Amino acid sequence: MTTPHNGTALITGASTGIGATYADRLARRGYDLVLVARDQKKLEALAERLTKETGVKVEAFKADLSAKADLARVEQRLRDDDQITMLVNNAGVSAKTALVGGNLDEFEAMVQLNIVALMRLAGAAAPGFVARGKGTIINIGSVLALAPELFDGVYSGTKAFVLNLTQALHHELSPKGIRLQAVLPGATRTEIWEKAGKDVTKFPPGFVMEVDVMVDAALAGLDLGELVTIPALPDIEDWEKFNAARLALGPNLSRDQAADRYKKVAPKS
Repeated sequence: MTTPHNGTALITGASTGIGATYADRLARRGYDLVLVARDQKKLEALAERLTKETGVKVEAFKADLSAKADLARVEQRLRDDDQITMLVNNAGVSAKTALVGGNLDEFEAMVQLNIVALMRLAGAAAPGFVARGKGTIINIGSVLALAPELFDGVYSGTKAFVLNLTQALHHELSPKGIRLQAVLPGATRTEIWEKAGKDVTKFPPGFVMEVDVMVDAALAGLDLGELVTIPALPDIEDWEKFNAARLALGPNLSRDQAADRYKKVAPKS
């Protein structure tokens, strides 16, 4: 059986974990791949394996997205390569400490990677997708976008940006044939925890999802046409109710008068 050719997927953070698993699954779906990460050896080993196993074309594209020149190179590839039909914005980093008392330079670097690089790559890919009338942008966020109390506020704030950007881009681009998806994983067994100095083995039983389970669920959500996919959420109606409540606020978020509760006269002293 011949695997259909679906164009080329560019995947960031592709050398390990979620990105490498996306590479495996998309190769088996018939996508050629451009794998972006800092570790050239890991990229080349993954590219060699996937080419041998699936027959697709796989390019190892070494780039550090926190470096402006490298980010610009990836942006240019997205603008110039009309074979690219999918962008998987997966590269990201977690926090080692809370904001108070933490290293502000490290938090700034996290914002640069989790927000600025993701935004710029989506912005570089979108015009070509619009011109061709098709394309898919997958942005990897986190359930912490919905639960900032559970973790460091800067990290959860970056993931809230990912969710908001994806929803806004869907509103802007879906009429032009572009598919958007925000994937909001819970805790997933990847290297991000070790890099953040956290021992994933000490998390509660049943709390951590294996990476292949997460990616397979995310792609199933894409196949179902979901804008927001939460792999661990048992009942999609819970998200739909949450989102409906958010949308219901819309008509009253901007008015020419303050709400009545703010008009009470303060007692005189």
